[in-house]
Amino acid sequence: MKYTGKYGFWIAIGILFAFTSVPMAKRKIMADKALSTVTYSAKHPLHKWDGVSKDVNCAIIYNDDTKQPENVAVSIKVASFDSDNNNRDSHAMEVLEGLKYPNVTFVSSDIKAGENGALTVKGTLTFHGVAKPATLQATRKDAGGKMTLTGEFPVNMSDHNIERPSLMGMKTEDAMVLKFDVVFGL
Repeated sequence: MKYTGKYGFWIAIGILFAFTSVPMAKRKIMADKALSTVTYSAKHPLHKWDGVSKDVNCAIIYNDDTKQPENVAVSIKVASFDSDNNNRDSHAMEVLEGLKYPNVTFVSSDIKAGENGALTVKGTLTFHGVAKPATLQATRKDAGGKMTLTGEFPVNMSDHNIERPSLMGMKTEDAMVLKFDVVFGL
């Protein structure tokens, strides 16, 4: 039997994989929408409130070798936030120009694991069509075959060219807090 260079190549590849540690595949894991939420908290001189979205579209690239998430991407519809007040939610859609900028997104560029499940996630937050660098501190907890990432970070409306809503001549505070509680099946 005569071997050509073509077969020699495939034999070399087979030997390479037989004696080389091949890293396990990285895989994409989607967040469990039934268990995940993103909440904004805002303050006005007369009251404060939360708006909750249960329509969290979030995916991570998970490395089975290191048991760490390596990338994360999140997209949330502005219209999906519910503050238990239809008038306020409608006004939020106007202020945030929800038809022109329907989504709030975050895409990571770097994730560092720390002690006790701490994660530092750097990336870009795009809100109201304005992209800004953001660093999030998250806590990871694993239980029952699920990984839960929780955390919060401040967002200033002025950083994203959002006109602060007002009530009775008083404006809402510029600073808001975005909180997340996102669950992934491992």
